[in-house]
Amino acid sequence: MTTQEQKQEETAVLDVVKGVHEAWNKADPDLFVADYLEDASATLPGSFMKSREEIHAAMAFSFNGPLKGTRASEKVLDVRFLNDEAAVVITETGVLIPGESEAPPERTAYATWVLTKRNGKWLLAAYSNSPSVGPGQR
Repeated sequence: MTTQEQKQEETAVLDVVKGVHEAWNKADPDLFVADYLEDASATLPGSFMKSREEIHAAMAFSFNGPLKGTRASEKVLDVRFLNDEAAVVITETGVLIPGESEAPPERTAYATWVLTKRNGKWLLAAYSNSPSVGPGQR
């Protein structure tokens, strides 16, 4: 793969991650899962979802409840291609309440995104996150 092709693939992968955050900022659960595989999984502290349908339901609930009015911040920390059809992205993601430009540590997490290429399109296969600080830390 040429350097230009690698850059194009990286851009395509990061567009998926960016699209999820844009969907969060619009509070749109349909758009949020648009690039998830049907059998995608999501693991967050205290929860495990094993399908796009479960992830959709959780986000629809959250956008109308605990995450209502929030936005997501995103900082890409690492992008790695395991082969031509698998990639891992590590991000630092924050939950911003109205008026904030930066999330405090207690609303910031490190996230791992696993993507696969199907029929020429990058899709999310798995997502996991953990808090950026442990209990009692700041």
